[in-house]
Amino acid sequence: MDRAALSRGSLTEAKGIAAAMPDMLIEARRVANTLLAGWHGRRVSGRGETFWQFRPFVAGEAASSIDWRRSARDDHLFVRETEWEAAHTLWLWPDLSPSMNFRSKLAPVSKRQRAVVLTLALAELLAVAGERVGLLGMSDPVLARNAAERLALALPTGNPARAATGPETRALRRFTDLVLIGDFLDPIVEVDRTLAAILQSGARAHLVQIVDPSEEVFPYAGRTEFIDPETGARHVVSRAEQYREAYQARLAALRDHLRTVSGRIGWTFLLHRTDRPATEPLLALHARLADRRNSLGLHAGRAA
Repeated sequence: MDRAALSRGSLTEAKGIAAAMPDMLIEARRVANTLLAGWHGRRVSGRGETFWQFRPFVAGEAASSIDWRRSARDDHLFVRETEWEAAHTLWLWPDLSPSMNFRSKLAPVSKRQRAVVLTLALAELLAVAGERVGLLGMSDPVLARNAAERLALALPTGNPARAATGPETRALRRFTDLVLIGDFLDPIVEVDRTLAAILQSGARAHLVQIVDPSEEVFPYAGRTEFIDPETGARHVVSRAEQYREAYQARLAALRDHLRTVSGRIGWTFLLHRTDRPATEPLLALHARLADRRNSLGLHAGRAA
């Protein structure tokens, strides 16, 4: 394919994403709002201006740490603690490759739509929590309340054709977090190459595998034509049901591999079907990122 044809194809893909972006942003807001009530601050003492709690004074601490107004109301001395407020950088990467555009009759949305909604909803939650968030390879990280809107504007400018090659890892730094949202149906060698580059950067990754329900149950039978959305290659089989067992075994092996690799290096792995509510993976990500944030806060508090 020549460069002009590739550019036209990428532009068509980008316009498709842009056309659906307002609806996806609204859906992301709705999903995020269902969880905002449960999204608390860092809940770690440290440098900041937001009050967290009073705790009893411990012998040996500096007298300047005592809150004399609160202590005057009791027979004990109390220290006023503030909440740690150092912004943490989190990168988001939704897979926008052609394979993500798949949607069967069993699902209400395509894999790409769900990936974008989860990305923007997570950006909304992170912005409320005061985190710095960006789209890896598509935008710089921003620290702003309207981060979801700004990332939504950046999404259509990305080149969907490049997405098939995986995320660009050069911007990753040590102690940053990266949320990868895609189907991870590339060859294991290519997936491992991407994960190795992330690991070498010192960042910590959270993998969210998005699958269509038909990719799980393989409901095809009889004469069936399969088309590769990446290359356009076609494969016709006379009895598709004969492939079901081998296909499901291979899919399970890929998933076990991702789960094993993630667990071995301290990363996280989630599985999400597009016929399930988007709040489910978002809630799970919230818990994992909160644990990670609190861990960083404890280290920062000790350093301070």
